[in-house]
Amino acid sequence: MNTNALREAMDAEARKLNGARAGVPVRHMDFVHPAEKPRFFFYDQNPLATSLFAVFSAIFPPGERFFVESVRRFRDQLTDETLRAKVSGFIGQESIHGREHERLNEWFVAHGFDMAMPDRMIRFSLGLLERLPASQQLACTTFMEHFTAHLAEAWLTDTRFRTGADPEMLRLWSWHALEELEHKEVAFDVHREVSRHEHLERVLAGPLVIAALFPGIAFSLVWLVVKQGEAFSIREHLRGLGALLGRKGFLTNILPKMPAFMKTRFHPDEHDTRAIEKEWRERLFGAGGELNAMFRNREAVERAAASA
Repeated sequence: MNTNALREAMDAEARKLNGARAGVPVRHMDFVHPAEKPRFFFYDQNPLATSLFAVFSAIFPPGERFFVESVRRFRDQLTDETLRAKVSGFIGQESIHGREHERLNEWFVAHGFDMAMPDRMIRFSLGLLERLPASQQLACTTFMEHFTAHLAEAWLTDTRFRTGADPEMLRLWSWHALEELEHKEVAFDVHREVSRHEHLERVLAGPLVIAALFPGIAFSLVWLVVKQGEAFSIREHLRGLGALLGRKGFLTNILPKMPAFMKTRFHPDEHDTRAIEKEWRERLFGAGGELNAMFRNREAVERAAASA
């Protein structure tokens, strides 16, 4: 399916409310990123750390289209109605994530970030994965969702990240993180249902994803830093590397959790995040929630959830 047709299919799924009945609600959000915000808004104005989050944001629109297509092509094979409803919610949530990150990427461009290069690199990298058999592509999605779920948990719980980032920018990342946790098992459960070689494909997924994506991510990060005139800001780069990969760094706490994905009996739900999800649903969308003013279809979502 071409990109425009897939985008239309994702948008159509985002208008459905099936997922809300299965705990994967599609919330239509409308974030605004003020033009006057500082350019390097992560980790106390650090250019390297902020550039990495710009690369993450560049990944999401094409990446989530890859996720959606890898899951959607197997939906008709599913017999469990709850899982089918979760797939609908997964597609809808990813559609809105892609749209809001496209808007954030426009903000990055307006603040001097050359987002065209990361976009090209990520599309090329995902194009390599798209040459794989459909079931292996789905396994690759489950690995990337495994990483993203742990990334999302860190967005919500890492004190250094949350205190060092711009509060208004954190709103989008907090919403995205909550929804990543809400649907973290969906692609995995679809793969387990439809694959004849589930564990083998899962073991292969990590190396395939790393080989396809890591060079493009690394190049994009260096590209953004250089293009912004920060190539020789050595002290700042060391500070950023410490914040990301130091003893208590943001990524340092995530990477050791990746190998669990290879276990024969692994399932995303074995790492229980229900308490975190409950806390953040209340903080973001409860009485006086931080994001209530941006939640455009709240009444429809609540009606659908109540009808479950």
